[in-house]
Amino acid sequence: MVINAVAYDHADPSIFTVLTAKSLRPGVAIADFVIFPPRWGVADKTFRPPYYHRNCMSEFMGLIKGHYEAKEGGFLPGGGSLHSTMTPHGPDAECFEKASKAKLVPERIADGTMAFMFESSLSMAVTKWGLKTSHCLDDNYYKCWEPLKSHFTPNSRSPAGPK
Repeated sequence: MVINAVAYDHADPSIFTVLTAKSLRPGVAIADFVIFPPRWGVADKTFRPPYYHRNCMSEFMGLIKGHYEAKEGGFLPGGGSLHSTMTPHGPDAECFEKASKAKLVPERIADGTMAFMFESSLSMAVTKWGLKTSHCLDDNYYKCWEPLKSHFTPNSRSPAGPK
């Protein structure tokens, strides 16, 4: 089976959902489990890495092996990150610069890696052990976005669609 964005835009991670725990409310999951498989990146005229966003789900990302496509500077196997509901997040500054200048040719993504995401409509939090005792918390995690520069030009518009 082939699943991916093949024209424009980054595919929403939900297309890679392998398990859903439904809630009583239609369209709202208590939990989704997502695996990011090896795949082809072929979308044209777009920013291919996962985009900057915030959403109504809490997201726990984890890496089992390899490297994660949106964190060039390091997201080590065995590591994880938690972005609670409505917390903005996305690729680090190094990934943004690299992807913004990349030639858009078909490329393999995530070969030799195993990344996953567990997201829930319920709140998630790090335990006291995780925050204080484990000594594994990256207190400087937020700094991966500090070097980002604004590229917003409100009066500049590119035509949508193929030429």
